[in-house]
Amino acid sequence: MAERPYPSFLIYIDALNEFRWKLEASNYKTIADSGEGYNNLADCEHAISLVQKSAQYDIWENDDVTKKRR
Repeated sequence: MAERPYPSFLIYIDALNEFRWKLEASNYKTIADSGEGYNNLADCEHAISLVQKSAQYDIWENDDVTKKRR
């Protein structure tokens, strides 16, 4: 098995026998996860692809965060 690079996504099977994913940083800590289990591996992989594509989007903040910047 190849050495896993970080950051990277990890797909695993949970206690309910469902597929889940998590994104782990180079310090091995989880920085995002699927939040739900998937019955099909393809659905889990599709969810990862959506997250990967979303990395292109702008970052927005609500008014409370903007006030903290002042």
